[in-house]
Order: sequence, then structure tokens, then C-alpha cells
Amino acid sequence: MTSRTIFALLTLAVATGPAAAQSDPELPYWASISVDEARMRKGPSPDVPVVWEYRRKDLPVKVVARHDIWRKVEDPDGTQGWMAARLLSRTRTAIVTGGIRPMREKPDAAAAIAFRAEAGVVGRITDCKDGWCLFNVKGRKGWIETDHIWGD
Repeated sequence: MTSRTIFALLTLAVATGPAAAQSDPELPYWASISVDEARMRKGPSPDVPVVWEYRRKDLPVKVVARHDIWRKVEDPDGTQGWMAARLLSRTRTAIVTGGIRPMREKPDAAAAIAFRAEAGVVGRITDCKDGWCLFNVKGRKGWIETDHIWGD
């Protein structure tokens, strides 16, 4: 065996060994794209065709399957394909769906509106409870109903 082959096998063992399996959450789970450009492929290999190229850091995705260092993901439009795990983050994000949605000061439909977000706006979510999530769009925070976002 060459040193290159040994290095590749060790890298694979570390990435897929018992410690990695224990730290992986139960499927499906939410993740987000952690880089400015990410490619979704037809299969779990850099040798298969690209289905889609994303240029939107923090876009939420749902991880539905794992294969070694690859994750099968679903995007907000329902498209599924494979991405290298290194392109994903466990940072929780969501995208506003439908029309313009109110962001409330409290998780209550009667609470004052802090600001409004258009469909397609991506933000980070932290606290979710009783059908509401705290939604942070570049420092502007408000509570949004979970029915108005994808990524909860």
C-alpha cells in the first residue's frame, strides 16, 4: 500500500468510525449550507453529475440520508441530491414561505409586529415553541409562526 492509500483509508475511518456515527443526529434532521457555493450531485461521489449549484450560504436543507462523508439533502423546493458533509452546518436556519410575514415581538398572534419579512428571506432560528420560532435576519429578531417558514 502506498502512503496515499493509507492516508485515504485513515481519513475514511475517522469520518465514518464509531465516534462519527454517535455524533450524527437521527434522520431526518435540519442543517444549512455553510459555504457561499455548494454543489448538489445525483449521487454520493464527486464523479457524478451536478444537479444544482447553490450560491446562498445559510440556506436550510433537510438531511434525509447518509453515506460515508456524503449527505442526501432536500432543499426548500423539494429537490433532493447529495452534498459533501463538509458543506453543511448544524446551524438552524429557515426560509420564509408564502407572502410577506409579520415578525412579532412575542410568540403570540396578538403581539406587536417587530418587522415584516418577504418570502425567500433566510434567517437563523434559535428558540422554537408552541408553533413559533425566534427568527434572526441579520440582527433583526422577531417571532414567526412555524407555518410561515421552511426549516423548523
